[in-house]
Amino acid sequence: MTLWSAQGAAAATGGQATTDWTAMGVSIDTRSIEPGDLFVALKDQRDGHEFVAQALEKGAAAALVTHRPDGVAEDAPLLIVPDVLAGLQALGRAGRARMGGKVAAVTGSVGKTSTKEMLLEMLRVQGRTHASVASYNNHWGVPLTLARMPADTEFAVIEIGMNHPGEIAPLSKMAQPHVALVTTVAAAHLEAFEDITGIAVEKASIFDGVVPNGVAVLNADVETAAILMAKAQDCKLRDISFGEHGYDFKLIRADLREDTTVVQAQMGAEPLLYKIASPGRHFAMNALGALAVVAALHADIALAVAALGRWKPYKGRGQRERIHLDAVEVGMTLDLIDDSYNANPTSMQAALEVLAAAPVTNDIGRVSRGRRIAFLGDMKELGPDEIALHAGLAHLQAMQSLDVVHCIGPLMRSLYDILPEAQRGAWFETAEEALPSLKRRLDSGDVVLAKGSLSMKLGLIVDAIRKMGHAPLDVEEG
Repeated sequence: MTLWSAQGAAAATGGQATTDWTAMGVSIDTRSIEPGDLFVALKDQRDGHEFVAQALEKGAAAALVTHRPDGVAEDAPLLIVPDVLAGLQALGRAGRARMGGKVAAVTGSVGKTSTKEMLLEMLRVQGRTHASVASYNNHWGVPLTLARMPADTEFAVIEIGMNHPGEIAPLSKMAQPHVALVTTVAAAHLEAFEDITGIAVEKASIFDGVVPNGVAVLNADVETAAILMAKAQDCKLRDISFGEHGYDFKLIRADLREDTTVVQAQMGAEPLLYKIASPGRHFAMNALGALAVVAALHADIALAVAALGRWKPYKGRGQRERIHLDAVEVGMTLDLIDDSYNANPTSMQAALEVLAAAPVTNDIGRVSRGRRIAFLGDMKELGPDEIALHAGLAHLQAMQSLDVVHCIGPLMRSLYDILPEAQRGAWFETAEEALPSLKRRLDSGDVVLAKGSLSMKLGLIVDAIRKMGHAPLDVEEG
């Protein structure tokens, strides 16, 4: 199915097509490009023009460029524009303009990607649904998502993020959502903001792009809820609140079980029961906000609840798996919680609560009692209070239920130094330093959490634990 023709893309961008071509997709990366894609030669750490020849060799339909790069044939299929990023943004706006379905936008300090994936799961069973890939939520990720959107899309879910003030509103205006959701407001990216009030103002700016008579969905439990509410009113939007203090979607109870969260809530005066195939109170809250979005889109809540039960966390965002440590003794296992993609104080608290509630298994390993073990890495971009915010983790209620806490990074040293001696594991400058001793620190029956900002590379610990595993052998009975 054609996504863009040369004529349509040229009209959208104001560019010049060198030949007649049709594209089935849009790509910015030659490592994942598919035959028939339009390759967008963005400039990042390297100039995308360096990869145009490679993209065409791999079957790209054409390339969006500012000029014909060296080594590219004179008759190569190109779309020439003055600025590639501006061209991609124009293509995104055109993609949004031709789409006649409903658009939901999601932002928040924590839970954007998980909530976006929940919405994708709940809406795809009700119509042709398009959503952001991974965490494509910035100045190039949002227009790329819109440029990739088929014209016959019935539901679209656009994730919008930020690192600095002034980033969200332009992206929301590009997406023109019918419904915009703020999952939560928390201490994240404080280096770029004076305080959490500034973060709330920036998150609330997602409402600037909502179409007239649209809906604002907001978390009523955050301390800055009044800021979100006031912004929704300024934008003349209907507001829907969710949370324990929500008056539209109210969380009554969330029961965390070994691999499930069972939730009791209310939708107005009606009872709302749902489950998620992963433990986590934060997942329960994200799902409640997502269900509010589904209702605002006038989609089917019953179908959404059924689909939600099949959703599981994205890799690195709370994904849980069982690692078999022995190929024959199938009971010799440990449970791994991979939350290594990112971290701030709010998401760290949520992850620790999941670990604290996780059941361990006794009498199957070297250590007679299964343990709850955490590998915690630095939380970045927290501003001048970063030391206190790290040390403050020691006082969380969930921390009292953990057996061993290993700390990674200079900021986590402040937590390590005040942990009780019985709970204090090891401190490492980097994740790499933790790898050689990893195997002897873990045992069958343990539940292990890896959590930290992406730059701390806790994913190395996750990968090393996975490599400790063995596929169980099929043993024939004789």
